[in-house]
Amino acid sequence: MPKMLEVSPNEHIEKVACELEKEPEINAPAWAAFVKTGRHKERPPVGNWWHIRAAAVLRSVARLGPVGVSKLRNKYGGKKNRGHKPEHFYKGSGSIARKILQQLEKAGLVRQAAKGTHKGRVITKKAANLMNTIALSMGATKTAESVKKESKSKEEPK
Repeated sequence: MPKMLEVSPNEHIEKVACELEKEPEINAPAWAAFVKTGRHKERPPVGNWWHIRAAAVLRSVARLGPVGVSKLRNKYGGKKNRGHKPEHFYKGSGSIARKILQQLEKAGLVRQAAKGTHKGRVITKKAANLMNTIALSMGATKTAESVKKESKSKEEPK
C-alpha cells in the first residue's frame, strides 16, 4: 500500500478534508466562525478551515505517533507580532485541537493509545486506509515492501 508521506502534504490535506466533510461526526461548532486559532493570530480564519485543520491534525497524529493536545498546541502555534518589542512564541488554541481530536475519535479515525504506552491518540486502521488510498489516487507508487528493499540495498556495501 502506498504511503501518505510520499505525496505533497498540502494537496493530501485538501483531499482528506474533502473526505472528512462527508463524515457526519466532524462539523465545525457554532463558535468556530468567530474565534482565532491562537493568541498569535490577528484575525479568525475564513472559509472551510475546520475540515482542513481536522485533516492536518489527522496527518499529524499519523506522523508523530501518540499525540496529545499539548503537542498539537505547539505545532499550530506561532510568533506574535508585538510591535517594536521582539516576537514571542505563543501556543495555538487548545480548545480547537481538543474538539477536533474528540470528533475524529467519535468518527472512528483516531483512538486512545493503549494503556502502558505513551499517552495520547493514534490513528486507526480505518484512518490509515483512508489516507493511503487518497495517496494512491494522487500518484504514490511505492509500497512498504519496496521501501524496505531500497533501504536494505543502500545499507549493503558493494
